[in-house]
Amino acid sequence: MITAALVKELRDKTGAGMMDCKKALNETNGDIDKAIDYLREKGIAGASKKSGRIAAEGVVATYNDGATASLVEINSETDFVAKNEKFVAFANDTAKFIADNDGKDIAGDLELKAKEMIAAIGENIVVRRYTVYKAADDELIATYIHMGGKIGVMVQVKCEGGIKDNPEVVEFSKNVAMQIAAINPTYVDPSQIPAEELEHEKQVLITQSQNEGKSKEIAEKMVAGRIQKFYKEICLLEQPYVKDDKVFVKDYMNTTAKNAGGKLSIEKFIRYQMGEGLEKRNENFAEEIQKQING
Repeated sequence: MITAALVKELRDKTGAGMMDCKKALNETNGDIDKAIDYLREKGIAGASKKSGRIAAEGVVATYNDGATASLVEINSETDFVAKNEKFVAFANDTAKFIADNDGKDIAGDLELKAKEMIAAIGENIVVRRYTVYKAADDELIATYIHMGGKIGVMVQVKCEGGIKDNPEVVEFSKNVAMQIAAINPTYVDPSQIPAEELEHEKQVLITQSQNEGKSKEIAEKMVAGRIQKFYKEICLLEQPYVKDDKVFVKDYMNTTAKNAGGKLSIEKFIRYQMGEGLEKRNENFAEEIQKQING
């Protein structure tokens, strides 16, 4: 059965019209992933969103001492508490605690810390997730918090040739962290894309071209060009640099390395967006008051 909720979910993911979404779900027996492909193949929708609706309250915090860095998301029930000075201080202290302990064997400690905050604030607090990066002698870790804790990024850069402390290299790492926050890539470069994901995208693009009236042979030739657009969407180094869209991130990296007299490579990165994949509590205060009165 194709429910209204399923149609809405598909619409939220693709931006396609309600009737198009309903038809796509009917054609794919309610399989939302296949329905997304169906809409894309028909040229009705773009690629599916990579994350769920941003809904939960809370904050993303980070700690970075140069050798070890951490990124943590801590959720609260209300935005009011998320902006509370005690809560923000708790998030920053927790990020440092996680880094100091390399993120290992601390689940019990984090739960205890959360309970202490619950007692102090009177609202449920959850340490949802965290990641720790450790830098080698020739590596640099940059951290960045955007929109007051709504988005957090860590990126680890390998700096060959003794250029880790070069001011231009340090600035590069910070700018790359900002790029990740703004554009939300999935991979560093195309080599990291799983073969099955790349093949799936190619098949979608071929079908899309055929539905535009192109022969299979021409459609397959067109994929080479269209796949470059796909790379720009999900691969950091293939993206136009946000501060100068006339160059790509990989060009910016290579120019910085040349100026510093060494070599740079981005080892890995992670991006947290507060509340991604969580549903926000839907409160109707009038109904809540009525329940209390009736109760």
